[in-house]
Amino acid sequence: MTTRCFPRAILAACALLGSAASLRAEGLVLDYAYVEQKSAAYKRFKDWVDQAVSGSPGYEFSPVDAVAMARIANLGRYCDTAVGMVQKQVDEARARIAQGQRPAVAGDSYLEVGPMIGALAQTFATCADRLGDDQRAQWSAYAEQAIGNVWNPKSARWGETAAEWTGWSIENPGNNYYYSFVEATMSWALASGSPRWLEFLRKEKLPPLKAYYAELPGGGSLEGTGYGAAHMRLFSLYRLWKDSTGEDLGNASPHLSDSIRFWVHATMPTLDRFAPIGDQSRVSQPELYDYHRRLVLEARSVSNDDAARALASWWLGAISIKQMTHGFNYRYDLLPAGEVREPPAERAYHARGVGRLFARTGWDRDAMWFGFGAGPYLESHAHQDQGAFTLFARDWLAVTENIWSHSGIQQGTDVHNVVRFERDGNIIRQREGTVSKLAIARLDATTGEVEATADLTPAYAQGGGVESWKRTVRFRGRELRVEDRYATAPGTRAVFQVNVPVKPVVDGREARAGALRIRVVEPADATLTTLEWSTRDAAEFRSGWRLDVEGGGNGFVVELTDQAP
Repeated sequence: MTTRCFPRAILAACALLGSAASLRAEGLVLDYAYVEQKSAAYKRFKDWVDQAVSGSPGYEFSPVDAVAMARIANLGRYCDTAVGMVQKQVDEARARIAQGQRPAVAGDSYLEVGPMIGALAQTFATCADRLGDDQRAQWSAYAEQAIGNVWNPKSARWGETAAEWTGWSIENPGNNYYYSFVEATMSWALASGSPRWLEFLRKEKLPPLKAYYAELPGGGSLEGTGYGAAHMRLFSLYRLWKDSTGEDLGNASPHLSDSIRFWVHATMPTLDRFAPIGDQSRVSQPELYDYHRRLVLEARSVSNDDAARALASWWLGAISIKQMTHGFNYRYDLLPAGEVREPPAERAYHARGVGRLFARTGWDRDAMWFGFGAGPYLESHAHQDQGAFTLFARDWLAVTENIWSHSGIQQGTDVHNVVRFERDGNIIRQREGTVSKLAIARLDATTGEVEATADLTPAYAQGGGVESWKRTVRFRGRELRVEDRYATAPGTRAVFQVNVPVKPVVDGREARAGALRIRVVEPADATLTTLEWSTRDAAEFRSGWRLDVEGGGNGFVVELTDQAP
């Protein structure tokens, strides 16, 4: 075994590791050999970092940006900037601790511990010759305490002050907080050479992470597409671990490569928006942003699936975000996007693990797109949208009202395109911690035609008023046919609802909302009414309408057609 040590930073740790047969000697490494120093992306990034070195750092400039330039250009002035920034973080933390307060790294249940300790760790490893013995001791004590507090919330403390916290998501590998916790631990373990933290990762934190994503074939996140964008950080961890240890977490299951496919198929035909699944707290409108570009760049850099990598290259070259729009993301544009290829041949895709079905009539910008959800409802940022559908053609035709809300976190069934069940004047909630079942009868990847039936009964509590609900969807051409069959307890009201961007014009058993025609086939006695969402709460619901369909019997059959010329 070859022991790799970095100057001064981990000499003692390397000595320890050299005698530990169960652990491989490692150091924190991010390989920047792929960087094309003649590229426009490199020039933009270098200018961004040079501006900070000259004393004018841009918004959210990170020490990691300076560390990256130090590794690429091998110039000490970049390390000086990184060391100064990290020292400021440590000094501010020590001052707050001395006052009996919690430092910033503990804020929001340690959400930012990953980026903050990660920056410290990368600077610690790369710029070791710029650190004095006292600095190394200060940084080490601070990092050790922060990471120890994360994983031991009941006994957490800062200095002499107890600092117990909730321990939110320290055992949930599917939550975005978990990635931050692992990022801090992994970065510091590799930078310091800590046998304790390396063993902790290998035995306690990485195995459940691998197992969790092995159960999500088809890619994507159970948190949805808003918080699911945090997979950019997860995939970055895979890259860090592989560069540093040689162990390939990212390809241990198909999830990472399948996530490329997921995002390609979850992107609207106009290539500027994506399927709005779950909370959209950054911005309510699901518009592609730097984070989505980074996610696919990170996935492409780790994937060993040539077809997925080619698909990523096409998507990266075709979407509206051709390059990062904010300086703090420039570093990720250094990752190769590859050559733009032809659009995918497949027009339909089922992400089985997260329970999402996507289809489209083509890859042209005027194509009609369909999305449907039925599967696990397990995460707090997911919505009560089991059985919901979405339609898009040039713009939204039928979509969750959540995207027109101020908060972006309207989770209830009333804002989704489902059957709404009510009892005693109250909406019956779908239950978190349940798994609905989706059976695919037809999925034609060539034409984009799909037919599937979802058993959504598990989403409702037994005895709660909904005894059963099954929904069959058939998407063909530019039409979606939805058939619902349900059984309810006496006193339970069922309403078929469609949320649309413009006011529906009702004519008997038909309605028109912009280019979308909605025709009620069953029940024969259907009545159609409309709701303007702003009348509920103008501050929260800024636009959007809902069409409600009611009638006798135990089901609905509704056809939704794009009738734009």
